[in-house]
Amino acid sequence: MRILHTADWHVGRTFHRADLHEAQAAALDALVALAQEHRPDAILVAGDLFDRAIPPVAAVELACGALARLARVAPVLAITGNHDSPGRLGPFARLIEAAGVHLRSGVDDVNRPLVLEDEHGPVALYGVPYLEPDVTHEALGAGERSHAAVLGAAMDRVRADAAGRDGTARIVVTAHAFVHGGQVSPSERDITVGGAAEVAASTFSGVDYLALGHLHQPHAVAPGARYAGSPVAYSFVEGRIPRSAVLVELGAPGEPVTERLLPLPTWRATAELRGRLADLLDDPAHDALADRWLRVTLTDDERPASPMERLRARFPHVLVLEHEPEGRPATRARTDYAARVRGVGDLEVAMRFVDDVRGRAADDAERDLLDRAVVAARREEPASRPTRKDADRGRVPVGAGDRPGR
Repeated sequence: MRILHTADWHVGRTFHRADLHEAQAAALDALVALAQEHRPDAILVAGDLFDRAIPPVAAVELACGALARLARVAPVLAITGNHDSPGRLGPFARLIEAAGVHLRSGVDDVNRPLVLEDEHGPVALYGVPYLEPDVTHEALGAGERSHAAVLGAAMDRVRADAAGRDGTARIVVTAHAFVHGGQVSPSERDITVGGAAEVAASTFSGVDYLALGHLHQPHAVAPGARYAGSPVAYSFVEGRIPRSAVLVELGAPGEPVTERLLPLPTWRATAELRGRLADLLDDPAHDALADRWLRVTLTDDERPASPMERLRARFPHVLVLEHEPEGRPATRARTDYAARVRGVGDLEVAMRFVDDVRGRAADDAERDLLDRAVVAARREEPASRPTRKDADRGRVPVGAGDRPGR
C-alpha cells in the first residue's frame, strides 16, 4: 500500500508580515500534482491545516479546495493540530467524509480508523489529533495532566482497537505531537502548556508507520517515524532546507516500510546578508538575491539613514533588518533602564539614549539640539496636571468634554 504523508500547511500564515497566500497555493498545487503522479492509496495530513483557530476566508477556500482535489485521488485522513480549532472543524467531519476526507479532531476519534485493503490484507489508519492535556486527560482516563500521559492513553485505545480486529492489520498512525529527538524550528508554537511538550517515540510502539506533524523540518525521529515538514518555509532557518512530502510504501506484514521524500518547489527562497550598507548595495555578487526573502544585518558603525528604503530599492523582498556594528560590545541588558536613569536629569537621559542606541556619544551640536528640545518640552508641559477631583470642586477649569459630577 502506498501512502502520501504531508503536514503543517498553516494556510493563512504570513512570513514577517509578508502575505504567503500565493506561495501556499503553489505548494498545495504541487502536492496535488505529486498525488496525481504517484497515485497513493491514502493521503495523510498530520495537522495544522490552518494557522489559527479562525482562519481568513481565503485560507479556508484554499485549504478546502486542496483537500477536495486530493480526495479525488485517494481517501484523505486529516487530523487537527494545535493551531486548528477542533470545535469548529469537528462538526463538519460527517459531512466531508462523504467527499472522501476523513477528519479526526477529538478524543472519541482516536480509535476510529480508516481501514483499507491491499493484496496483503487490511491496513488500519488511525488519526491522533493534538490533544491538549488540560482538556482531554480526564476523558482519556490519563493518569496525569501531561502530553505523555494523554498520548499514552490515546495509543492504548489505538492498540486495543487494532487487537480487536484480530491483530492482522498493519497499523499506521498520524499524530500531531512533539516526539523526543525532533528538530525544532523558530516558527513552531510552543505546546508546553499542560505539561512537558516532548513525548518518547516508544509511546507509539507497535506501529508500522508513524506520520508526524508539528515540527516544520522534514526528518525522521526513529525507524518508521517521520515528520513530513511544512510545504512552505515559515522561518529563515527552515528556508535552508528543501520542502517535501513523504511517499510511504507498506509491504506484507513484517516487511520493512520504505519512505521516500518527494520534493516540493520553493516559491521564493530565503537568504541572509550581512555587511555595510554601501557594500550590500554596490556588490554585484548579490544580484542573484534580488528575488529572495531577505534578513539583512548591517554592520556600519552608525545606523545609516533610511536603510530599509535604500535596501528595498535593490532587494524588494527584505523582510528583517538588524543593526550590529562590527566590534561593538554586546548590547547591555534592557531590564535595568529604571535603575540607570534614576536621579539623572532629562538632558543626560537623552544623551545616554543616543549613546546606547547609536553606539557613539552625541557631539556638541547634537547636545545643543537635545538641550533645546528638552527646554521646549518643559515650556509646553503644565506645572501640574489638574485632577478630576480638582475639576469637580471648581478649582480649575473643566476641560472640553468633561462635565462635573460625571
